[in-house]
Amino acid sequence: MKSPYDIIRRPIITEKTTNLAEKGKYTFEVMPGTNKVEIKKAIEEIFNVNVVSVNIVNVRRKSRKVGKYSGFRPAVRKAIVTLEAGQTLDVFEV
Repeated sequence: MKSPYDIIRRPIITEKTTNLAEKGKYTFEVMPGTNKVEIKKAIEEIFNVNVVSVNIVNVRRKSRKVGKYSGFRPAVRKAIVTLEAGQTLDVFEV
């Protein structure tokens, strides 16, 4: 069985996700291959909150060049987690 800390890799903190956090939606990078139910259980166990819904976004890898070398930025799986009204996560507080 996967540990909740293996499923949730890191919070994604950008200007766009900070605006979502004001509406009770928090964004995390998650392990590829996990489903919504596993992500919901992991967030509830780690942060002790109630999750209403989970949306998943698969960001494809992008090509990148640095000088004469070319390669790819890695693909990322993101989860946008909506909490019950009135609940917040301290990770996103500034």
